[in-house]
Amino acid sequence: MDNSHHAKAGLILDSQDAYLAHVAAGQPVAITGCENCHGTKVKIDLNSSNKLARESWPNSGIGRINPDGSKGACNACHTRHSFSKAQARQPEACSKCHLGPDHPQKEIYEESKHGNAYYTHIQDMNIKSDPWIVGEDYYESNTCATCHMSATRKQSVTHDVGQRIAWSLRPPVSERKENWEQKRENMKDVCFACHEKTFVTGHFYQFDATVNLYDEKFAKPATEVMNLIKKHEVMKNKASFSNDIEWIYWELWHHEGRRARHGAAMMGPDYTWWHGFYEVAQHFYFRFIPEARSFNNPEINSYIDNLLATDPMHRWLSQSTDELKSAIRSGKMQEIYKKFFSGK
Repeated sequence: MDNSHHAKAGLILDSQDAYLAHVAAGQPVAITGCENCHGTKVKIDLNSSNKLARESWPNSGIGRINPDGSKGACNACHTRHSFSKAQARQPEACSKCHLGPDHPQKEIYEESKHGNAYYTHIQDMNIKSDPWIVGEDYYESNTCATCHMSATRKQSVTHDVGQRIAWSLRPPVSERKENWEQKRENMKDVCFACHEKTFVTGHFYQFDATVNLYDEKFAKPATEVMNLIKKHEVMKNKASFSNDIEWIYWELWHHEGRRARHGAAMMGPDYTWWHGFYEVAQHFYFRFIPEARSFNNPEINSYIDNLLATDPMHRWLSQSTDELKSAIRSGKMQEIYKKFFSGK
């Protein structure tokens, strides 16, 4: 647990997410919102009946920093009273936090065939079994725990939820994680318990291409524009998130950009497209770019003009519908995106 991303979840206290909650809303929201998922630093209050400050207790955030300096709250997954492994194995255990506009894993799972199969065959999942090995003790479907934490024939149970994740899809531009090749193999091992090789490799082939598309077509150009905006100090207001373009950029990657990537990762097509790339494209072209142009800065406008005029992914804006449909039918449009399919 100490080495996992969950153990570090309390670090949000110094992040842009927590800053936004404090300044745009206020401390009560930071406590009951952010800190109730991510965790807080539990403070001592000698005047309190249980010696714990009421602003920091109760709290079951998974990255909670306890008074003795230890990290974590077991009851984030193993809820009080029963401390049940079976309860922690069910997707509902994760969905207190992993849902909503910025990381809708719950909703994506429910949309996916994995979620469909789980809720249809929940009585066959042998959820109370010990051990609980996919492909041996159950095979009807998977839960969040199956893929990210639970045992396989080759891997033991882990509380490090990052051991099977090759990409970090949280930041504005996706990042390959350290030792990502091994982590990808760890995840494939889970998949192979139920699926044959071509199915598994085909999924990751499509998934990686989708992440590459998001990064190269939208995330990197938008981030470069924001860097130029900051370089030239053209925003009217000084405080972070006191300018409209900061909110547009934030939602571009933090909301719809994450939805698009997570949808592709978990086989949720509606979140990949309608809740994801559809909104990424709409906001990039018709909110973010116009707002950036409104500063009338020569370097910013030159970068945007060059991007839209020379990058084949963006030239569609200046073409006719008939030309574009012809390019789709002939395969020329698809050729533009061949480079994103890595085959790994």
